[in-house]
Amino acid sequence: MESWIVKTKHLKKYYRLGTHTVKALDDVNFAVREQEFVAIIGKSGSGKSTLLHMIGGLDTPTSGEVYVGDQALGKLSKEQLTIFRRRKVGFVLQNYYLVPDLNVYENVVLPIELDGKRIDREFVDEILELLKLDEKREALPNTLSGGQQQRVGIARALVVHPEIIFADEPTGNLDSHTTMDVLKLMQRIVREQNQTLVMVTHDNHLAAYADRIFHIIDGKIVKIEENRQMGKEDGKIEEI
Repeated sequence: MESWIVKTKHLKKYYRLGTHTVKALDDVNFAVREQEFVAIIGKSGSGKSTLLHMIGGLDTPTSGEVYVGDQALGKLSKEQLTIFRRRKVGFVLQNYYLVPDLNVYENVVLPIELDGKRIDREFVDEILELLKLDEKREALPNTLSGGQQQRVGIARALVVHPEIIFADEPTGNLDSHTTMDVLKLMQRIVREQNQTLVMVTHDNHLAAYADRIFHIIDGKIVKIEENRQMGKEDGKIEEI
């Protein structure tokens, strides 16, 4: 029996624009297995980021359900959702959102401090070393390259030991060489930490590294592609 860590049921998100209704998500049924690397791919405006925000507890649906583990997110209060996001998931976003007055180390451990937990300095040091940031721990964000800032964002997401990493166009601001380095690094670390990775992208080449690829068009998942081997583009395709 397969173990699912994320699941949606008949998920809808509608917006009103004047007299027009925009169906950002339209009856989406979506599921992710534990320790799976999933890519959600689509053009701008397809609904891929909206879906990520729903399953990450950053936004609420018009109707339908989101389950993470055995928890229905729609039944959580705002305070409970905040705790859920802080303890259960990690976010890697395109714009990094680093605090400019904090150095690399302080940015990385910030979520732990906000949660009032003890900092596992040995684990933080290990993550910084894996991400080749150990010599930059005292550096401020404005002294770092785009790739280094993105790695700080990844480290910040990982240090809370999240069950799931949600990555929204995590390499969108990077050059092609740095993009592949960051992607392979994320892929390796989540494997080593037995975590689940859900990544939103518009890039077919990046999506090919995932175990499964969900294609989304106009708020609907239209195709699921299951890769037999990560990094290969030949896989089983299921039409929806």
